[in-house]
Amino acid sequence: MVLSGIMIRMNLTDSFVKLLKPILQPVFRINSDCLYAIIIGFLCGFPMGANVSAQLYERKKITYKEAEFLLAFCNNIGPVYFISFALPTMGITGHIILFLLGMYGIPFLYGILLRYTLYRNAINPQNESKRSVLPADSFLQALDESVMASLTSITKLGGYMIFFNLLNILPFLFIKNRLLNSVISGILEITGGIRALSSSLPLLTLCLLPFGGFSCIAQTYSMIKGTGLSLKKYVIHKLILTAFSFIYYCFLAGISF
Repeated sequence: MVLSGIMIRMNLTDSFVKLLKPILQPVFRINSDCLYAIIIGFLCGFPMGANVSAQLYERKKITYKEAEFLLAFCNNIGPVYFISFALPTMGITGHIILFLLGMYGIPFLYGILLRYTLYRNAINPQNESKRSVLPADSFLQALDESVMASLTSITKLGGYMIFFNLLNILPFLFIKNRLLNSVISGILEITGGIRALSSSLPLLTLCLLPFGGFSCIAQTYSMIKGTGLSLKKYVIHKLILTAFSFIYYCFLAGISF
């Protein structure tokens, strides 16, 4: 968060995306700042996609429609978390590439679909030169603001995780079915849900990961609060991605059987 905040405030995002720009630019036809949000959103995990999109919009580097577009598909579980924690906890050790395609290929393709349907005329990268982007901050100013903003964000994220993990206690007090309790746990807070579901319902767990649980939705809200970006639209896109993931993993399960 600190490093990303510094790059955004010092207008260095274009340098960061230079390596992947020749590949991603022809696919999405968006400006460098939008490409930066996509790369960070896919590499760094919840809720960095929302955090970066909101910061870029507040700094006038992207338009409202561009921020809305980015929020729809680039706020995902991080690959390190997915490979090192989620998959091993579910007992999945082989064919990792198939699960990576499910976790990241689906939102990536969904982003392309949105770009050429719903946002076909809403985004025009040729207007990039006409935008009144805020001037770059000095390094010390960018560092100071990024550290403070990141500390606030991390504190909020920790608070949301604690709160939703505490809510996981309630089902166990009133519902005696352990499997149902585990499912509710996954819907509330995904990390606790993965531990609870473990290897008993891997298909359900894999489908819950794109959704992220109510904790991740609350974290996303804290990142976009005050920007005018719609949390309702974000949740709708997450539900669509969850449905696509269910279809994909059912197809994989059919092949394996």
